This record gives sequence, structure tokens and C-alpha cells, in this order.
Amino acid sequence: MGPRLRRVREERGLTLTEASERTGISKSTLSRLENGQRRPSLELLLPLAQTYRVPIDDLVGAPEVGDPRIRLKPRRVNGRTVLPLTRPGGIQAWKIVIPRTQSEPNPRTHDGFEWLYVLSGQMRLVLGGQDLVLGIGEAAEFDTQVPHWFGSTGDGPAEVLSIFGRPGERIHLHEQPE
Repeated sequence: MGPRLRRVREERGLTLTEASERTGISKSTLSRLENGQRRPSLELLLPLAQTYRVPIDDLVGAPEVGDPRIRLKPRRVNGRTVLPLTRPGGIQAWKIVIPRTQSEPNPRTHDGFEWLYVLSGQMRLVLGGQDLVLGIGEAAEFDTQVPHWFGSTGDGPAEVLSIFGRPGERIHLHEQPE
């Protein structure tokens, strides 16, 4: 960490004396930090970060945040291709490819809320007493305690984004002004 502290100070065009005056840290302490003869404490790092105008992470060389990509494998579920988009736990998201043959309703109920968004094709949604057809860009949100089923209209496959939350976790849709 010492060489990093020296490099940042020098990039700011400061001498040890100037850095000492601005931080309130003695010149000898700064020198020992930069030479690796002293380990920095939080009390020393805070004024250095403020004076050098850098995040503390830059001073200590914190590791980069890990790869944010999620690489979960698609699987077949009841004749559909389901690609998980989130890790298990909390609100769950999937991309679901519904084949043309998945057109016979079989409503069910369970705890939670679901939000569906049609990416391609047309999706049929049976929700309670309603029988709806949703096209590309249309969405539906519903309580899964209501008997429901979604599938193809029978005219072709449909690709759907599904977001499911347990009770108490609900997606909020806001209509865009026209």
C-alpha cells in the first residue's frame, strides 16, 4: 500500500510537508506509511482520502467487484424452456420459451405475485374468469392465489419474461405518460 500512497500524493503534486499540513498527520508518519514501515489505520486513511480526493478503496487497493454476470443453465420444465435470470432466493426472474403446443389451459394457484412480459409472439393468459391474449410489449401482474395459467395461443411459440415474488414482494408497474 505504501507505493500506492506515494503515487497518489505525487499525482496530486504534493510534497510530504504539504500533505502533512493538509491532513494533520506528521511528516514522519506519512513517510513511514509510504515506505511500508507502518500499517495505515482508518484514522489515517480518512484524512488522506479526503486530501487526495480519492475513495479509500483506491488507497488500499480494494479488489474489483466480481463478475456481475449470472450464468445459469436453461432447463426443460413441463415442455417449456426455462432460463433463470436470477439466483435462487428473493424475487425470481426467468425467460420462458413456450412452444406452440402449450395451448391447453390447466389453471393452478399458489402463494405469491407474478409479473409477465411478452418478448415475442403472443401469450394466452387465463386468470380467474378472464381469457386474455397478450402481444409483444404487453405485461400483466397478478396475485397467484387467483387460478391462473399462461401458454401459447396455438399460433406459434411465445417468449415471456416472468418475475415471481413470494407474498410481500410485489412488482410495481408505473404507466408512462403519453
